[in-house]
Amino acid sequence: MSQALSQAQVDAFWRDGVLTVENAVTPAQLSRLNAALAGWVEESRAHTAPFGPPTVDDRPRFDMGAEHSADHPALRRVNNPSDISDDYFDVMSNARTVDMIAQLIGPNVKFHHCKINVKLPGARTEVAYHQDFAYTPHTNDDVITALLMLDDVTQDNGCLMVVPGTHKGPIHSLFRNGVFTGRMADEIEADMLARQIPVTGKAGSVCLMHTRLAHGSAANASQRPRGLYICVYTAADAVPIARSPMPNPNEGRIVRGVASPTARMIPLEVELPKQPKSASFFTVQGQASAAAE
Repeated sequence: MSQALSQAQVDAFWRDGVLTVENAVTPAQLSRLNAALAGWVEESRAHTAPFGPPTVDDRPRFDMGAEHSADHPALRRVNNPSDISDDYFDVMSNARTVDMIAQLIGPNVKFHHCKINVKLPGARTEVAYHQDFAYTPHTNDDVITALLMLDDVTQDNGCLMVVPGTHKGPIHSLFRNGVFTGRMADEIEADMLARQIPVTGKAGSVCLMHTRLAHGSAANASQRPRGLYICVYTAADAVPIARSPMPNPNEGRIVRGVASPTARMIPLEVELPKQPKSASFFTVQGQASAAAE
């Protein structure tokens, strides 16, 4: 069977904690994903607060920034779109990206959760520096986030910014004075900002990111949208040690290989996160959702 990644790509991922690969989905898959997203953006124009069929923990499916209006929609998050869209489920479970994940962390792969993060023109959405593992700790860190680029992604439209190699370093606290803020301390974030590099690519490319890699992103400063379909996968023997921030009926689904009868443990210490009760984690980081007047 042909490999989805070359050995050089595998080595680069484990060296840097991040790897971008072009043509991760077919043009037809990409077109269907974007058509569904365009429909949800249009639907959001009719709403003044988070809306949609609730997730399994009764949060709204769709979240907009406080700047949202009918004329200038600011849809910024779709929670677990694979729950409500066959096209998003197909890519989550069957796209070439899943084969890449299996090549990196072993043949037995579980799905954890997914979301769409959108930065529409004029939206003020940004992401403060953090590591995903501090949101989704497991018994081991064979956990990879696949960020599929739905649009051409550039520095101007709010691309992911990362600090290569930080997946080998400490797990930084996302608490301040006992409050879960979902972001690193100011002095640590300043160091990350001084060392960050952009992750850009063409629509249909995927950024594979280790769960412990430090990352963030700025707001969209262009007139072009930036959408990411973000799927989180784990080794089958990685067991969550905190409730998922985005519970869903497919959590734990085996997407490659077979289930594991054991949990693999590695030495680690990580703070247990406080999971959001709002429509998205953006509010945890201090960015209000749209609110009905």
